[in-house]
Amino acid sequence: MNKISVILADDHAVVRMGFKLLLQDTKDITVIGEAESGEEVIRLLNSLTADIIVMDLSMPGIGGLETISRIVSKDNSPKILILSAHEDAIHPKRSLKAGANGYLSKRGAPEELIKAVRQIHSGNMYIEPSIAQKVAMSQMGGETSPVEILSEREFDVFMALANGKTVNQIAETLHLSPRTVGTHLYNIKQKLNASNQTELALIAIKSGLINP
Repeated sequence: MNKISVILADDHAVVRMGFKLLLQDTKDITVIGEAESGEEVIRLLNSLTADIIVMDLSMPGIGGLETISRIVSKDNSPKILILSAHEDAIHPKRSLKAGANGYLSKRGAPEELIKAVRQIHSGNMYIEPSIAQKVAMSQMGGETSPVEILSEREFDVFMALANGKTVNQIAETLHLSPRTVGTHLYNIKQKLNASNQTELALIAIKSGLINP
């Protein structure tokens, strides 16, 4: 029997180790590679053929959403399962829109990860039930957040700013120049009608993206 081949992508080695041990303890799943950034995932795909990439969204470098876009643009691209600390409705919606096949919370039960990998490999979508409910409720209620108009890169910069990071810190984390981050900041303020970083943080709180 051919095992489901998985690449794990998370910038925390201990987290990767835990998920690897969990997946490798099954009879039908094997971890063939590990990465700590989106760039490393892309490089691995030049030499490895994986069925599924299990990845975090909040990684240094190009970030999770941009990584998803680059993966799905490849021929015969692997399926993507997001395993994230973000449990709001916006991150899953943006991930699935970018091309992911599933979304799980890191706080979910271990068996949920195994179930999701198998379901996605079978050709199905999989969203953790509690998160799927949040997404459904936001859509049924017609709720929209102003941050949904941001591009993928602007969203990454916005989240970093909302969490109190400086322009230079964001530039270092995302591997961008401070000038580029400054341009994104200007565009974000214009789109969200915000005048400073505090107002951006308030928007993130109201959107359920960070805790007050």
